[in-house]
Amino acid sequence: MAFSIWVSPKPSFLQNPNPLFPQISRQTRHSQSSRTQSIQCGLRELRERIDSIKSTQKITEAMKLVAVARVRRAQDAVINGRPFSETLVEVLYDINGQLQGEDIDIPLTNVRAVKRVAIVVISSDRGLCGGFNNALTKKAQTRIGELKKLGLEVVLISVGKKGNSYFMRRPEIKVDRLMEGGTFPTAKEAQVIADDVFSLFVSEEVDKVELVYTKFVSLVKSEPVIQTLLPLSPRGEVVDVNGNCVDAIGDEMFRLTSKEGKLALERGSVKKKERKEMSPLMEFEQDPVQILDAMMPLYLNSQILRALQESAASELAARMNAMSNATDNADELKKTLSRSYNRARQAKITGELLEIVAGAEALRESE
Repeated sequence: MAFSIWVSPKPSFLQNPNPLFPQISRQTRHSQSSRTQSIQCGLRELRERIDSIKSTQKITEAMKLVAVARVRRAQDAVINGRPFSETLVEVLYDINGQLQGEDIDIPLTNVRAVKRVAIVVISSDRGLCGGFNNALTKKAQTRIGELKKLGLEVVLISVGKKGNSYFMRRPEIKVDRLMEGGTFPTAKEAQVIADDVFSLFVSEEVDKVELVYTKFVSLVKSEPVIQTLLPLSPRGEVVDVNGNCVDAIGDEMFRLTSKEGKLALERGSVKKKERKEMSPLMEFEQDPVQILDAMMPLYLNSQILRALQESAASELAARMNAMSNATDNADELKKTLSRSYNRARQAKITGELLEIVAGAEALRESE
């Protein structure tokens, strides 16, 4: 016995109306239900569909819990690594400012006419994280188009399997190197990228190096940014392509905590310490060239490691939100199908009872 019910042609927990924030609103659900199609489905098919959604819900719930466990560690790495990175930049530029009057050649601060730009794009190795990779690759593609309109050549260094597969399908973009990232970035991984970038810039194969990565703002917000890596900014700040500071000061911060056996969020913010200017009477015991030669690679490594950590934390936060929404949507779809299943079963039982009653009445009248 078959019954006609209204179901979606594609499970709603796999649909993603907003790539950055996959939360589905009531209005969106109504608009999706208006596009559903009617199919003939029996009780067995309904039971199989419900069991399938239950299995999918278990998977998404498990992936959510794994992302929650990992994002705590990733967030701590980002928050704890920012003071060192920012202080290193400040000290480096203070020393550089003290030595402006001396005849010292510092390769990483040489500003020359830009003819060729290297872009380092940091994506993820895995999917199922909402629109994380789509927003990043779109940002990188837009920047590449802007540079080409200015008549500049672009060389790409891609980090992450998703970014690698995206740019490999586009032969018009020259890719210098493809790398794979990790779940938790290390200084060793950052050093490999830093060595490649350093050799490209010092050999004058490129005149500028930019980083494109996803900046971690909070567990519920992240945004792709473009940061100028080389040559070093004369203001002692981490800046974007327009010279605007992109330091994470003032970012809103959410920490995961456990209250009454349930996950909860605590809101906070990143506070900036007052910067102390270096005394102009400071004397260097070592040769300033040796000091800068030791600090420049450390600066390059720290900035790339920071970008890798920010990207990893943003990816895990995006996956946590995506799997949370997928779990909620699977639960709603399961309730809808269970309601349809109960109605169909009740209609079947009612029909059988009516047949029995009709048969009994027919026997009574025949007697």
